[in-house]
Amino acid sequence: MAYHPTGEELIKVPRFKEAAGFYTNKQRSKIMSKIKGKDSKPELLLRKALWAKNLRFRLHDKSLPGKPDIIIKKYKLAIFIDGEFWHGHNWEQNKNRIKSNRAFWIPKIQRNMQKDRQDRDQLQAMGFTVFRFWSREVTNNLPKVVNQIMLFIETAKDITIPYKND
Repeated sequence: MAYHPTGEELIKVPRFKEAAGFYTNKQRSKIMSKIKGKDSKPELLLRKALWAKNLRFRLHDKSLPGKPDIIIKKYKLAIFIDGEFWHGHNWEQNKNRIKSNRAFWIPKIQRNMQKDRQDRDQLQAMGFTVFRFWSREVTNNLPKVVNQIMLFIETAKDITIPYKND
């Protein structure tokens, strides 16, 4: 097993067994291609709300761990909007709901959760503050989410960064 720098053992995800599903490889591929990795509805909602607050940001910066959905570099803020299924929302309760191909899906989602922790740790080591929101949290409580981000930014504006004189 490979190890992460924090010493956490990496979770190995077994291959998806087609016999456990109902679809052929072509059908499965077509279905999986419809799942958005970026520009989801909750992500677009949040981006529009932040833009309306005159916040300017970058999207999906590949140079940063985990490619955050929204990056506000000026304040070193990385924002992720996570889907409940893929990132293990209420995992201990919800993993029992997985009925088909459990040998694949449970390690897959646990590995996603592990990767989320690793990305967070790496971003924090780079000086970023990391916000993670569930997609339904953004959809159902957008003003609260925006307020949390704006509160962080207002607080960050008040912090003075000491100038190092070389």
